[in-house]
Amino acid sequence: MKAVQFSQYGGPEVLEMVELEKPTPGANEVVIEIKAIGVNYADTARREGQYVVPTPLPFVPGAEVAGVVVEVGSEVTSVQIGTKVVTLLGSKKATGYAEYTIADERGLIPLPEGVDYNQAVALPLQGLSAYHVLKTMGRLEEGETVLIHAAAGGVGTIAVQLAKLFGAGKIIATASTSEKLELARELGADVVINYTEEDWVEQVKAATGGKGVDVALEMVGGKVFNQTLNCLAAFGRLVVFGAASGEQSKLTPSVLMGKNQSVIGFFLPQIMKKPALMQQSLVELLTYLQKGQLKLIVGGVFPLSDAIQVHQLLQSRKTQGKLVLVP
Repeated sequence: MKAVQFSQYGGPEVLEMVELEKPTPGANEVVIEIKAIGVNYADTARREGQYVVPTPLPFVPGAEVAGVVVEVGSEVTSVQIGTKVVTLLGSKKATGYAEYTIADERGLIPLPEGVDYNQAVALPLQGLSAYHVLKTMGRLEEGETVLIHAAAGGVGTIAVQLAKLFGAGKIIATASTSEKLELARELGADVVINYTEEDWVEQVKAATGGKGVDVALEMVGGKVFNQTLNCLAAFGRLVVFGAASGEQSKLTPSVLMGKNQSVIGFFLPQIMKKPALMQQSLVELLTYLQKGQLKLIVGGVFPLSDAIQVHQLLQSRKTQGKLVLVP
């Protein structure tokens, strides 16, 4: 089968198309013929050798796929050959940027009627991240104010909509262009702010009457982390789920004491270690999607052979919504 892998860490140019053996399933595993692959910042972090956990070489990136089950292991009972599924890959044998992959049957979610592969593949990583950053880690309560950075991106577009569905009182969204801000407003943001403007922190505070926000989602790192911390209200929670800038942040813990504030880390693979929690939340997201309550923004669909260009696009921060690769 064809796959895209890297054998050294570096820029997008280290990605290369290769021929690999088609995987064979273990007793509780299935083989999926991949129809859509989600592209994420985690893929670029792995490629650069900057991921949260070590990335072995050579490595085939890609954590979320949608496709058709074409082979099942001897003890698989929950799905049959021909079932359309979406899943988040966790096995060391899994190959995301490829024509086929292997997956544990426990992580498979059958696709509801009316949900296509390109839409579904936006949910396992970015949908689950948005869900758990807001609800599980951020503990967003009805009526609270939430600040969502990069609100026109893959996680951001979903987080804006989920915050509304979860009952947020006010949603403040940031982005870098007027087009992205307009998209965030269309998706449900009450206040939109261009974070390239020097006074964006003051704008957030003004939008909350000086109180600050109850929950903030932060995935940029560096200076933006500290600026976001400055936006928190008393008892506010700042959830860190990435460092897209590549810059590390510095925190003096004692600054949290004055207003009983919290900084919370989020890493999706820890949710995957709780299969019941992961499945429950993914089913909930698919239900929102099927009912038309959740709109997934697909920013572009590209052939697998264009993986280098897609990584360049993602890291340019000029894209909106989800980028998808198709074998």
